[in-house]
Order: sequence, then structure tokens, then C-alpha cells
Amino acid sequence: MSDSLLIIEDEPALATELARHFTSKGWDVERAGSIRDARDVLLGHRVDPLVILADMSLPDGNVLDLLEEARKQKLPGEWILLTGYGGVPDSVRALRLGAYDFLEKPCPLARLEIIVAGARRSALAQRRIATESRASRKRYSPDSYIGASAATDETRRMIERLAEVPFSALIIGGETGTGKGLVARILHHGGPRADGPMIEVNCAALPRDLLESELFGHEAGAFTGAKGRHRGYLEQAHEGTLFLDEIAEMDLDLQTKLLTVLEDRSLRRLGGEKSIDVDVQIIAASNRNLEAQVRAGSFRSDLYHRLSVFRLDLPPLRERLDDLEQLVPALVEEYNARSGRRVRDIPDAVYRRMRAYTWPGNVRELRNVIERAVLLARDEIFPMEWLQLGQGVAAPTDAQPDGGPFVDGDRISIPLDGSMALDDMDRYIIKTALERSRYNVTAAARALGTTRETLRYRIQKYSLKAGREPEHADAVPHSLDPSA
Repeated sequence: MSDSLLIIEDEPALATELARHFTSKGWDVERAGSIRDARDVLLGHRVDPLVILADMSLPDGNVLDLLEEARKQKLPGEWILLTGYGGVPDSVRALRLGAYDFLEKPCPLARLEIIVAGARRSALAQRRIATESRASRKRYSPDSYIGASAATDETRRMIERLAEVPFSALIIGGETGTGKGLVARILHHGGPRADGPMIEVNCAALPRDLLESELFGHEAGAFTGAKGRHRGYLEQAHEGTLFLDEIAEMDLDLQTKLLTVLEDRSLRRLGGEKSIDVDVQIIAASNRNLEAQVRAGSFRSDLYHRLSVFRLDLPPLRERLDDLEQLVPALVEEYNARSGRRVRDIPDAVYRRMRAYTWPGNVRELRNVIERAVLLARDEIFPMEWLQLGQGVAAPTDAQPDGGPFVDGDRISIPLDGSMALDDMDRYIIKTALERSRYNVTAAARALGTTRETLRYRIQKYSLKAGREPEHADAVPHSLDPSA
């Protein structure tokens, strides 16, 4: 397939010469002699050219007006502008609108051919990026947050709503392995900044000095080993999204510097003197309770309030076990494709065993279990023997004579011999927490390390006694360790 070139030129002799030359070079050439004709070609989508070679001044107007229309509609293609008497204002406007080049007539064909070839390469790169962006939008749609349970439906509806609004900052909470990175990608690729970059940073994976350099960038000579200029993650994410995972691990002084950047919408690289404007959407995530971190003084309260424009807490897998019937086949299919296996049959016993497990590692742990089982499967049947759930975790066997659950101080002991269903364990823990907090839902939620909304959902599910709100929000409940 030939590359498409649109020539917008009102001089018939020049237009014919250009068309004949570029046709001989393998281009599929389309011609327009006026703004009106060119608008019909471009905005009417008759042709989707890689490169537009246009005379600046045409009988019915300035081609820069057409270029501005094309940019507003986000039409692809690189523009090369030709003029016989262009001035500084036109050249400045052309560059502001993103024209590839601005040339004076007459321009030798050999030079013009080189410039058109460069514009072609740039246009092809833009199309590859656009194709990857569309693929990412499809891959990271809200439907990729898989599940049909009530908790998952509620979370997915919130994700869909958040993806529609141009928020400046958001905090994703939840235990490790609940899918915070997936949700961040869904929000970026499904939101108004989808055409911009998404930069992901794990704040726990980098030492303090390196994290500062990577976030804010540095100039050559800013510190020992800084041999050249480096654009930091904040600068790289301009007009896009910066995902700060495990933000609770960031040092307090870096938190202060990050807050300053978010408030001023500008930064200075390490060792730099110039302020650089940045327009960044921040998604922060942590498996720690950031409110508790603020109270403990290990996280800045002003940064927390700046980031918590919206807050989304992801439910743990143990609260969405009804999703297993969708999650497990999807993960099996994924690892079948990766490993060339053909596991198809998932016995009911597998699901029963999974439902009886508490999944401390959440969906990340489920992925590891599925990967191991698929890789070690000998046929199309999912191998029960390779689940190996909870191995290495000691469980009390003789804590109580009758083998039932009981409370010992601030600890709960629950039998794991199959005599008690998972829902019964869950109900017992919640009921005990409510009783110890005198049915104060907020206090019970704090003791269990969850939210009031999640706890109220479980109270309704198990038909437990409704709670009350505390008279003092800062009241501290009795400690309770719901371990088994």
C-alpha cells in the first residue's frame, strides 16, 4: 500500500510538477487547489494522508486556519508549509500548531523530498503510538476489572464514573495484590488523558536519593555521576498520568517537594535554575492506611488532602469470592496462551477449595496459583494437587476442646479442619468485632482494618445487628487481631 500525500496548491503548473515527482517516488498523491477542496478531502475523511504539503496562501484563505481545524479534530498527519512571502507571525503560528516544517518558495525538489521523507517517518511513528493507545484503551477498559459480585460491581461503577471526569489526583487504597495498578491503567486509558503518557513509579523500589532524581530530574553536574540532563518522571508525564505506587514509602522531605510541584504546577530539576511547567494527573496507591500514617506523623497531612480529591478502596479477594468463576477461567486462558498448555476443565472441587481459602495475597496470589497449576498440568484438567493453598501457615488444632471458634484476649481462633464454612468464619469475626465495639460500626471497621461501607455491606449480608455512628470520630476501639 502506497503512502498518501495531499498537495494543496493553487498554481496548476507547480501542483502538477509536485504530483508527478512524488508519484514517481511511490506516493499516492491527492491534490486540492483551494481551502474548500482541501477541507472536503481532510475533514470529510476522503483521504487520510500521512503528509500534507500545502501552500500557505490560497485564493480563499490562509491554510493555517485549515491546519488549526485539523488539529482541533485531532486528525493525524504531518504538515509542511510553503510560502512565497511568509512573515514571522505566520511562522510562529505554524510552529505553535505543530507544523513539521515551514519553507520558502522556491524550494529545490531534492531538499523537499528529504523533508517529506522525514515527515513521513514522523507521521508513521505517530500512527504507531495512536494504534498502541487504542489497543491499550481496549485492553484496559472497565470490563477488565473482572467479576460479578456485588463488591466488584460497585467498584467497577466507581471506576467508570471516575474515568469520565478530569480529576487532578486520586488515592487507590486496598490490600496488596488487589489490582491497584490495573485500576490506575484503566483510569488513565479510559480517561481524558488517554492520549498522554502514563508513567508508573514504585516508590518502595528506589532509594531516597535515586527516587528524588527520577521524580524531579536533574541537570548535568547536579551530583556525582550526573553526566547529562535527565527529565524526571513528573516532566515525562506532562499532559498524562503519573502513578505513584506505594507512596507511603516516600520520605517526608520528598513528600514536601512533591506537594510544592502539585500546588505550583511547576518544578525545577536538581541543579537547575529554570522552572518547568508540568500538567500531571496523579494517581497514588498504598496498601497502608494513609489516614493512620498521617496520624502517626509518617505521612504529610497536607499532601494526603491534596491527593485525596477522590479515593477508591479496592475490596480484597476474600470479599469477592463470587468472582472466582470469572477470574479463574480468564487467568487459565491467559497462562494457556503464554505456556502453550490446553487446560480446559476446572473441577468443582477446585472452586470449593478456593472458596474455603482466605487469599491473603489477593488476586496476585491467585495469579501465582493459576500459573503454577497450568504449567504443571498434564492434560486438560486443572490439577487439584498443585493448588497448595496456605502451605507453611500454621493453624491451631487444639485451641478449644470442641474445635469451635473462640476469642482469646485480642485474638480470634478459628478451626481450619473443614468444620466451619468461610462465610461462617467471616460472620463470626464481624459479629465479635461489633460486640466488642458495642455495635459502633466505625470503631469495628477500624479494628478490622476496613471501611465502614465494606463493613455495612457484610453486616447486611449476614443479617447482623445494625450499628451506630460514634459520638466522637476519633474514639479508639479495643484492639482486635482477627487472625486464624
